[in-house]
Amino acid sequence: MRLRVTLLLSLVLALGACATTPTGAPQAAVPAPVTATFEGDATRPAQAQGWVRSELYFGVGTEGDAAGQITEAQWRAFLDKEVTPRFPDGLTVFDAYGQWLFRGEDGPERLNSKVLVILHEDSPQRRADIEAIRLAWKQATHHQSVLWSRQPAEVSF
Repeated sequence: MRLRVTLLLSLVLALGACATTPTGAPQAAVPAPVTATFEGDATRPAQAQGWVRSELYFGVGTEGDAAGQITEAQWRAFLDKEVTPRFPDGLTVFDAYGQWLFRGEDGPERLNSKVLVILHEDSPQRRADIEAIRLAWKQATHHQSVLWSRQPAEVSF
């Protein structure tokens, strides 16, 4: 049995070594390796420098407090009035859940949230627009804060 397996493997290897492409026959093209690149379009750069990813965290209701919830309609109205005019090129919103512990409290504050993500040029005007959005939310809801996280971003459209 062992001898048969050895002979069979030898035959397969020998036949494989004999396989060749007939002379003059076209050979299959070997595809070039695929690499990730930033590619632009007609209206946007292939790669933009000096951009940031801003994330804003908005509380929309404390867990277990139905009376204090911000409705979807209220959230959309805020986006339409305060955010979209400042960043008309686009944005992303995620539903989230968060918690934090106030100093001196026994347990964490649990909050339903919206996370607003905006990719934008890092300029004084864009930073002022973000601050205006945060202030508008605090005034409209009487919340103490809107967390803002920024990090450099490489973007391509």
